[in-house]
Parts: sequence; C-alpha cells; structure tokens
Amino acid sequence: MSLHIIIDGYNLIRQSAELSRLDRRDLELGREALIDRLAEYRRVRGHAVTVVFDAGNGIHQGRQKAFVKGIRIVYSGRGELADTVIKQMAARERQRATVVSSDNEVAAHCRACGCATLTSPEFEERLMLATFGKEEGDDSAASGWVPTTRKKGPARRLSKSERRRRRTIGKL
Repeated sequence: MSLHIIIDGYNLIRQSAELSRLDRRDLELGREALIDRLAEYRRVRGHAVTVVFDAGNGIHQGRQKAFVKGIRIVYSGRGELADTVIKQMAARERQRATVVSSDNEVAAHCRACGCATLTSPEFEERLMLATFGKEEGDDSAASGWVPTTRKKGPARRLSKSERRRRRTIGKL
C-alpha cells in the first residue's frame, strides 16, 4: 500500500519562514518554491504528493487539477475552500493518506477518517531532512546513550490508532 501525502498548500507556505517571505513578495513565487521542494522530496522518498490550494475568486467555476514535476496540484472551485477538498480526499483515501495541515478542524476530521496527520512545521522539518540526505534518529546514536537495564513491569502500549499513525509517519 503506497503512501499518499495530501498537503494544505497555503497553510504550509504561511507556516514556513522562507516560503512565507517569498509568498509576501509574490503569491506565485511561494507556490513555485513549495512545488520545487515537494518535487525533490518525491524524488527522494517516492510518495505520491497532492497539494491543495484555495482558488479564491478565480474565473473557474469548478476544481482545477494539474501535474507539475510529478506533484498533483488541486485548486478548489469558486466558493469552495481547500479545507473542504482536503476533507473529501481524506474521507476517500482513509488510511492510505497522510494529511499535512496546522488547521485543527481539518486535522481532527482527517484523524476521524483514519488518516495520519502532521502539522505544517513537522512536515517541513521532515521535508528538509529528506532533501538534505539525513535520516531521522542520527543524532541519538551520536549522543552515546545506551540503555543498560531492561525495562520491567507492564508495558504502556499505545492505542492501535496511535501505533498505526506513528508507523505511517515513520515512512515519511
């Protein structure tokens, strides 16, 4: 089962220091920089990536879709929010999807549908680690800490949904 990452585009852009600086200069620059980063991430990790943007008051009535550098881009229709599009995609994809958004309402809905969720800053950190060739967990080995005793007593097991979420996010 392949992983599908659904990203709230403007949410990620506006949560990122570098991308938001470009976005303030020109909206198109912010979008292009995000798509370039995601294309590099897709090349390294191989996951399917969809970015959803609000279309605003554009001239198009319905949703617009495009593929740029292997990244699927969806613009919401007139009068429709990107949040609504993301929620619909999450309901359709269920456990195959990981949703990236710092919007609490969107994240809660997606978790209820069975999707794993990440905030925009968490995903941006993983994006940077993947594109710079570093693997998560490298710094723990460098610290030199080694457990000396075996843990005794009952294990504190995470819930099934939390274990599934962590397993899915671990693939990012």
